[in-house]
Amino acid sequence: MKIISGEFKGKIIKGFNIEGTRPTMDRVKESLFGTVQNYITDRTVLDLFAGTGNLGFEALSNHAKYCYFNDKNIKCINFIKKTIDELNINERTKVLNMNYNKALEYFANNNIKFDLIFLDPPYKMEVLNEIIKEIKNKKLINKNGLIICEVDTLYLNIDYYEKIKEKKYGNKYIIIYKNNL
Repeated sequence: MKIISGEFKGKIIKGFNIEGTRPTMDRVKESLFGTVQNYITDRTVLDLFAGTGNLGFEALSNHAKYCYFNDKNIKCINFIKKTIDELNINERTKVLNMNYNKALEYFANNNIKFDLIFLDPPYKMEVLNEIIKEIKNKKLINKNGLIICEVDTLYLNIDYYEKIKEKKYGNKYIIIYKNNL
């Protein structure tokens, strides 16, 4: 797995074989970042179920200002920290080792808001409706911010954000919501 565009193009991201991770394939990532390209520069990003950090690193490579990486798996956290050190981007990142509920609470308590949020939880969890509602209730997404979801089934029922894209890639869907509030 590698970074496909931007400042760190070609950099290999290790950790794709960590048990419980399901990295976004390069062709899906390329299409996704083609869609959100104009929303990345100088933005604050959250990769809530970061795994290897694949999506967050791609955003940083494309000039995101800052990225928060969160994952509850310590093996993933260690790989993310190693990649941050290799890319020499410590000042543009923060890494959290929490479950998603505690992470969302942390961001709310510290008044941290995002322009771009990646949500790619383990498929069997089916928690995105709950998470997106919490993002709204805790006011964690800025106006015109995007929430990018990766799911294997279309179980989302979100009516308070505008759906700007839904596309199937093999056995998964990418759905992008925009906060117009």
